[in-house]
Amino acid sequence: MQVKLGDFVRFVDENIEGYITRIIDKDTIGVTDSNDFEIPVMASKVTLVHGDVPDESGIVKNRPEQPVAEAEFVHEGIYLALVSDQHSQAVAHFHLVNDSSYQLLLSFTTEKGQHYKGEFAGLVPAHKSARIFSANMGDIQLWPKFRMEILYHSTADQEPKEPLVFHQSLKGKDLSVAKVDIAQLKQKGWLIRLDSPATGIDAEKLKASFFK
Repeated sequence: MQVKLGDFVRFVDENIEGYITRIIDKDTIGVTDSNDFEIPVMASKVTLVHGDVPDESGIVKNRPEQPVAEAEFVHEGIYLALVSDQHSQAVAHFHLVNDSSYQLLLSFTTEKGQHYKGEFAGLVPAHKSARIFSANMGDIQLWPKFRMEILYHSTADQEPKEPLVFHQSLKGKDLSVAKVDIAQLKQKGWLIRLDSPATGIDAEKLKASFFK
């Protein structure tokens, strides 16, 4: 059985339930019970009670794109969002938040000690988000490096944008700022902007520079 951080599970041989708060190794997980006590257990010794169940491929299927008027087209707003699990503050969930009018084709891989693991591949529709990774909040110094390649797509009459590439390790200082309201996720968390906002030209400043 495939399990992930944040899943609610029940022990097979004991009357214990809790949320998965740590992946110890490929065979062992940590389950935190109602008393906030984390119990190491073999993954084969628990059963999933409820939670999100991905499809067999793990890939978000293509969805028809809704037509967007050119005047309403949003060109920017790609974020990496980090929020705590609603049931356990020990678990962190990462989402790609797409506030733009583009459909995004994302390939996400983690890198740790020159070992790589494909975590997510799929489409994130316009003005939607997708959970792409989960980790233990207390293990922030052990989090892998994120490698994301993002392609923009739209059926609207828009000039294609260059692919967005994000290769970076997150550190404690990245979470030293205050949490903000993340409308798409309907909870507070940290937002890291991945695309660069367009820089507008201030006509008055440009005119003043000529006089100088």
